[in-house]
Amino acid sequence: MDFSHHSDLPRNLRFLILVTSDTIATKISKGERFADKSGDLAIGAISGANHTVVDRLYVPNDISAIRERVKNAALNRVADIILISGGTGPGPRDLTIEAVRPLFEKELPGFGELFRWMSYEKVGTSAMASRATAGILNGVLVFALPGSPEAVRLALDKIIIPESPHLVKMIRGHTHPSGDVATD
Repeated sequence: MDFSHHSDLPRNLRFLILVTSDTIATKISKGERFADKSGDLAIGAISGANHTVVDRLYVPNDISAIRERVKNAALNRVADIILISGGTGPGPRDLTIEAVRPLFEKELPGFGELFRWMSYEKVGTSAMASRATAGILNGVLVFALPGSPEAVRLALDKIIIPESPHLVKMIRGHTHPSGDVATD
C-alpha cells in the first residue's frame, strides 16, 4: 500500500489533557499538593513526540463537569485532541463515558476495541473492564482513557500518537492524491 500521502500529515498537534479524579479535585479545592502520574506521563509522551500540551485540567467524576469542560474545549477548538484520563471503568464513580459519548458527532469504536485487545496482551482478562472510547466533537478528536499510568502509556505510545496525525487530517477533510477524501 502506498503511504506517500502520509508525508503531508500535521506535524505538531495540540493536546488538552483532562484528568477526572474526585481525589485530585478535592485536594485542589483544599489547596493541597497531589501527584498526577498519568498526567505527567501523558505530557512527557506528547512532548516527546513533538506535539504540544496546551493545558492540563482537573475535574471531579461528575457528568456535568466533565461534559462542560470537553464541550467548551471542543467548541472553542483550544486543541486538536482532548485526552481524558480516568473514569472509564465499571465503578459507580466512573462517569467519563456517560459524559462524553452523547457529545460525539462520530464515535471511533475501533480505538476502544484496539485498546482493549492490546491491554489484554498486557494484563489479561481484566482488560474487559475498560470502557475506553474515542470520538469526534466539532472537528476535535476526543480520547477517553483509563486513569492508570500503564493504560495511558499504552494508548499514547501504541495508538494515539502514531495515528492521530492521520485522523486529524481525515477529520479536516483533506484528500488523497487520487482526489478521494481521506478515509483509509
